[in-house]
Amino acid sequence: MNSIKFGTDGWRAIIADDYTVDNVVRVSQATAEWLVKNYKKPLAVVGYDCRFGGKLFAETVAKVLAHNGIKTLLSTGIASTPMVSLGVVKNKASFGIIITASHNPPDYNGFKLKGEYGGPLLADKVKEIEDIIPTSVPVDVSKLSLDNFLKKGLIEYTDLESLYCKHVENNFDIKLIKKSGIRIAYDAMYGAGQNVIKRLLPDAALLHCVYNPGFGGTAPEPIDRNLGELKTFIKKTKSIDVGVATDGDADRIGLYNGKGQFIDSHLIILILVTYLVKYKKMSGKVCVAFSVTEKIKKMCAHYNLPLQAVKVGFKYVCDVMINEDVLLGGEESGGIAIKGHIPERDGVWIGLTIVEYMARTGKTLDELVKEALKITGKFAYRRIDLHLTEHIKQRVLKNCNENKYTHFGKYKVKRIETIDGFKFFFNDDSWLMLRASGTEPVLRTYAEAPTAAIADDILAAAGKVIMA
Repeated sequence: MNSIKFGTDGWRAIIADDYTVDNVVRVSQATAEWLVKNYKKPLAVVGYDCRFGGKLFAETVAKVLAHNGIKTLLSTGIASTPMVSLGVVKNKASFGIIITASHNPPDYNGFKLKGEYGGPLLADKVKEIEDIIPTSVPVDVSKLSLDNFLKKGLIEYTDLESLYCKHVENNFDIKLIKKSGIRIAYDAMYGAGQNVIKRLLPDAALLHCVYNPGFGGTAPEPIDRNLGELKTFIKKTKSIDVGVATDGDADRIGLYNGKGQFIDSHLIILILVTYLVKYKKMSGKVCVAFSVTEKIKKMCAHYNLPLQAVKVGFKYVCDVMINEDVLLGGEESGGIAIKGHIPERDGVWIGLTIVEYMARTGKTLDELVKEALKITGKFAYRRIDLHLTEHIKQRVLKNCNENKYTHFGKYKVKRIETIDGFKFFFNDDSWLMLRASGTEPVLRTYAEAPTAAIADDILAAAGKVIMA
């Protein structure tokens, strides 16, 4: 059978191709063996999102764990990744598993691992599980009875959604938000966050908050090009103050102002730091992925906050969050975690934090952005993923490692940072980053500059140099 490898955030594969019941059994067995080895009385939480076969695959996981003597709390219905992570913490469990492929296209499903602290399992532990995945199917899951395990108490059902909603109500001023008159549009992208806003803020305008494992034919990633209906709705309605979107497993956020303009994750991070420090009087380290805006340095200097940049992948942010006093952890793709919750990305939580910020100050989202940029200065951020041959990708990496890139067109390289990939600084306000995919012939190119025109020009110049 094919070997199974975990990527930046779990194992993902195409349903009925590599993502099969047999392969889920293999991964589940390795997970069970790891748990038995590392915990005297392991307790696991298992959930699944809205993807095709989610319930089947989650029940398969639960049965394999129970077969290995591991008590398992199985979600009563669809659950987001943050719900599972919170469920681990609230139930003092050893481990969490969420059946999800996050923002991938509809034909994918996946398997995410969560540590006892309620965040991504750290890379070294993931590798330990990956290394013991059996090469053949270790147990005939069709002979394992869910009902028998329920009767024995090895599997119990748990309502993760209600647990999450109660936790939100205990941590947010929902009454203030409702009284504020802020008009919210929420797009679940047919994902696992679809019922939460219905329950918490029933007056919100809801888009794609129904079960549709095909996600309307669009990958449930909350980026501007995938959120055309939300953008159009805001523009046509002309009465919405803020638009919030979350991805398939609701751990990432997309954000719009009242004009239907996209607010990217870099701005969200800057807004959040301002709110948490200036208004909520909180403190702690800021930890961001290497690809996040350099403007975070100015923000942290302004508020005298320690800052750390880590490799791309939220598990690296999580590693810092569980070991240090971290105010905010964030990444470029819309995954953000803040102090007082779990060390886990949570799109709904971040969306509610921003809405609460608006309600508390009486300011519009544009005014919150303006307040943050007054500290950092304006900037534009662009990213293009270049699909190349593996030969060209390796040639570019070789050139980077040998410091052969001294100019990209008219942009002269002044210094280079290499935490993850290569970040070429042209001055204090302009830079280019090159980062190769570990699994595909893809080179990710990022640029930041004072204006969008300059950022686009940097990427165009980089493309010419790379392909030369």
